[in-house]
Amino acid sequence: QVQLVESGGGLVQAGDSLRLSCAASGRSFSSYAMAWFRQAPGKEREFVATISGSGGRTYYTDSVKGRFTISRDNAKNTVYLQMNSLKPEDTAVYYCASDPVLRRDPRPVYWGQGTQVTVSS
Repeated sequence: QVQLVESGGGLVQAGDSLRLSCAASGRSFSSYAMAWFRQAPGKEREFVATISGSGGRTYYTDSVKGRFTISRDNAKNTVYLQMNSLKPEDTAVYYCASDPVLRRDPRPVYWGQGTQVTVSS
């Protein structure tokens, strides 16, 4: 069983930055991939970024490439999402998730409860 707890969301203006964190419980954090998803009001949940267990490989959805960076600190059992140049269309609930393997189309086994990010224009 893995528990994931996100933090760092908030209300910002367009062009600002935010860093989301996701703390994971349980053992063997470095053995599985981690991902961020988001869900905007009235829309389906969508993939944002994923990172391998070692942190050496990452994948992003096209709309965030060059603006968002996923990273992890395996000593702290934490994965991060650094979000720069935020846009109103980035407004969503952001979810952390774990996947046994790294894939471009993650199939998470565990999910966090989500953290709200609101970007005003």
